[in-house]
Amino acid sequence: MNDTPGWASPGSAPSDPSDGREDTAIPRPAGPADADEPGAKWSKEQPPAAQWSPPTAPAGGGGPVPPQQPQQNWGGGWGAPAPTAAKPGVIPLRPLGIGEILDGAVSTMRTHWRPVLAISITVAVITQLATILVQRFLVPTPQDFDPDASPSEALAQTADSVQASLLGSVPALLFTLAATTVSSALLTIVISRSVLGRGVTVADAWHEARPRLLPLLGLTLILLTMVVAPLAIGLTPGVLIGGVGGAGLATLGGLAAIPVVVWLAIRFSLASPALMLERRGVIESLKRSAKLVKGSWWRIFGITILVAILTWLITMLISLPFGLAALLFDGDFIGSIMRGETPEYSWGFLIVTGIGAVIGAAITYPISASVVVLLYVDQRIRREALDIELARAAGLSGQSPAPGGQPSGS
Repeated sequence: MNDTPGWASPGSAPSDPSDGREDTAIPRPAGPADADEPGAKWSKEQPPAAQWSPPTAPAGGGGPVPPQQPQQNWGGGWGAPAPTAAKPGVIPLRPLGIGEILDGAVSTMRTHWRPVLAISITVAVITQLATILVQRFLVPTPQDFDPDASPSEALAQTADSVQASLLGSVPALLFTLAATTVSSALLTIVISRSVLGRGVTVADAWHEARPRLLPLLGLTLILLTMVVAPLAIGLTPGVLIGGVGGAGLATLGGLAAIPVVVWLAIRFSLASPALMLERRGVIESLKRSAKLVKGSWWRIFGITILVAILTWLITMLISLPFGLAALLFDGDFIGSIMRGETPEYSWGFLIVTGIGAVIGAAITYPISASVVVLLYVDQRIRREALDIELARAAGLSGQSPAPGGQPSGS
């Protein structure tokens, strides 16, 4: 297998020579991506130096970087890697630590805030509007629970309430799925350019991402099915049995399904950037993610959990003041709770909480998307010497030497 990185435009087919566009994003490895191989190996053959040149270099200027042999990985990825490396954009071109991945995510928001906020705020507003309209008009009014109901009757009432809420929320979930798919595609393009130190407008990101939207939506549906299927298998026997015993069995089945869901989610967590940046098909992207994650599952799991906790804390810190303001704005909401009644959501309550949710999503969407893309870049640097190709793509004359006089490609 040849793991030598090749070249592909960000998220779409290479631009037609007649339109004046140039390839500017993450290089794609040449050769089959899903060929089985015992562990990650370095390619001993690098592309001929004469065929590589910086995409934006003027004619006759900016000579190519001579091929360099990658050196061993710097630690396990949690500590600080080698201190010297080329940094054309938001990350240094070498294996990344967790701090550098988070710093790269924040730097992307700070450096390219116009397209990032334009994308994330638009998507957040659309999803929140859909959620508000669904909660106001489609979700049925929750029924009051009978305090004198037997355990089986209380369980049946709870199941009916949950079922009605889920069915009423389906339209909002579909809107959210479509909107987050578009935002993920556009943000992936923005982040991939930021690695090379290049800016991008929303129009440019849309031009690059548009051909990949349908495959990305298909990939998202497959990943969603992978999450739902194990849970459905674990819960179905208990649901069919019913009663208190069935509820206990469903709980055990759901708990047993959670490790399977987590394992699948991490194993295929890098499929989206692979699909967008390497122009792969849906199945090939899933195989590509599995290959990149292999041997690093626990590391990627730890980083993913850490980022999930951080984004949850950010969301809570932003949403809490708006939630309190909504409660004060809608006095009847608190009154209903005090009277022991099921509260109804008024327009004021929904709008105030929706504003807080939009602000929180506008911050957390780009952070989550950046971490996924930077994890993908980091894994390719560790396994395929992508840092050398990124340095060439960024138009650098060479990489800063790592300690010992060797290049920092790891």
